Amino acid sequence: MASSSTPKYNSNSLESSSTKRTLNDGTSWEQNEEIPRLPGETRVTDKDVIYMCPFNGPVKGRVYITNYRLYLRSENDPLVVLNVPLGVISRIEKMGGASSRGENSYGLDITCKDMRNLRFALKQEGHSRRDIFEVLTKYAFPQSHNLLFFAFSNEEKFSENGWMVYNPMSEYRRQGLPNDRWRVTFINEHYSLCDTYPSLLVVPYNATDEDLKKVAAFRSRNRIPVLSWIHPETQAVIMRCSQPLVGMSGKRNKDDERYLDIIREANGQISKLTIYDARPSVNAVANKATGGGYEGEDAYPNAELFFLDIHNIHVMRESLKKLKDIVYPNVEESHWLSSLESTHWLEHIKLVLTGAIQVADKVSSGRSSVVVHCSDGWDRTAQLTALAMLMLDSYYRTIEGFEVLVQKEWISFGHKFASRIGHGDKNHADADRSPIFLQFIDCVWQMSKQFPTAFEFNEQFLITILDHLYSCRFGTFLYNSESLREKEKVAEKTLSLWSLINSEKSKYTNPFYTKELNRALYPVASMRHLELWVNYYIRWNPRIRQQQPNPVEQRYMELLALRDDYVRRLEELQITNNSKVSNSSSSSASPSQIMSQVQTHF
Repeated sequence: MASSSTPKYNSNSLESSSTKRTLNDGTSWEQNEEIPRLPGETRVTDKDVIYMCPFNGPVKGRVYITNYRLYLRSENDPLVVLNVPLGVISRIEKMGGASSRGENSYGLDITCKDMRNLRFALKQEGHSRRDIFEVLTKYAFPQSHNLLFFAFSNEEKFSENGWMVYNPMSEYRRQGLPNDRWRVTFINEHYSLCDTYPSLLVVPYNATDEDLKKVAAFRSRNRIPVLSWIHPETQAVIMRCSQPLVGMSGKRNKDDERYLDIIREANGQISKLTIYDARPSVNAVANKATGGGYEGEDAYPNAELFFLDIHNIHVMRESLKKLKDIVYPNVEESHWLSSLESTHWLEHIKLVLTGAIQVADKVSSGRSSVVVHCSDGWDRTAQLTALAMLMLDSYYRTIEGFEVLVQKEWISFGHKFASRIGHGDKNHADADRSPIFLQFIDCVWQMSKQFPTAFEFNEQFLITILDHLYSCRFGTFLYNSESLREKEKVAEKTLSLWSLINSEKSKYTNPFYTKELNRALYPVASMRHLELWVNYYIRWNPRIRQQQPNPVEQRYMELLALRDDYVRRLEELQITNNSKVSNSSSSSASPSQIMSQVQTHF
């Protein structure tokens, strides 16, 4: 980092004293190479450009485009680097025209999904802008050009297989299921009951598969109430589903009503079933006009209904857009607090956390089974169930457990990652895009700030997940459902993000972690205790971002590196001594003498 008052912009950590440099996305390159490349990554084109850096002004350099990334290096010192996976790009626009005369007024504007905007000025002659525009558009939006994601070309090798992290049957067994009240059903094995649900489901023991089919007809998208988690002591459960198809006429379905009663009875400890509708009540009522609705007390007398007032995907998208406007490229210090308040971002985080706390507390302290839904049960529902499970089950606060939680509650249960993120799609203004999963990770970060010793993973773990939510380097978040991922053979043809993380766990480990079993965590969900996640949302601004790592974490990483070096040297000594022993022609030495000879070196 430059010592001047205006730090030089650099999107990666590059050590100038080393002949081999490692980027923060895990790739490495030699100084005599033009760009870093992953196995399977190929260079497509490169051009001289002027990067219109919002922090340091125009920077002359060369931009390289591969089938995975846009990479820029400045011509002169100090070194300025951009390293942008093409999956991060949301929109590419041409800036200026043939008649443009102003300096640096002709080029490209690039909008990114990770809070950045990039602008490049190019020469008008030679069609250089057209060439870059066409290449970027083709590889940044492969789905719009009938191309495969880079994940299908990625040939990286890892020591761990991330696809083995989540096995639904193993996870349910960990929870003590099946038992005499809950059973596993394979009715959705071929996704014929619900094409957005996983193939394996846990349902009440007393509900037959025929019952499930009848209930599916009365739930939006056939997303019936199924078990997400069971409390090991109270036996109360968290169920998830979509809204009932009540409509304006107030339709009823005896099978659905009876099914919810069976869920209530399976607990055996409470007289009422609690239903949490994530929506504001006015929205739930409005959904009746399109055939949806909520569980009325007349039809469900043994249930109590609460609305959690969490807004829909469109409100969240606009909130994030407002947040981006105030954090990139510049932060206006004089009106910072009022500007942040105007985005309502932290207010939405508060409502999601508050709802999850209510769910967790009802299951644990209230000993009541709960049913959680929103409209279709794949956005706000996933936020609430996953966060409540994180609060109640310490396993999900480990690195492995959190990976399982994401695979289970988000990926297998059909959060529409492709639609919400817009993977490979050029339609920047698509109304389906929304930062629902980002909000969830933000909520997890808020919890980790309030309980700094309760989580095995660190902040870098969460940021890495978000970076690869967009990158399309791994197959983990591709497509909208388990059925589509199976159809595209994602687990066979791509790598899992968990392969990367689990192959270098020390990088993502919280040095303050203290393992505690069966301790529920209830964060304080008030505006006074919530913070803007600066190290994520404002990390591209060198004036604002945290310049120095936590000294304890830095020392922890140094000790880990030292340990790894000792292990490597020990292995080398063992190999050397084994070689000496095997090459010895003398057979007179006893085993004890050989062991003594080997041990002498340690």
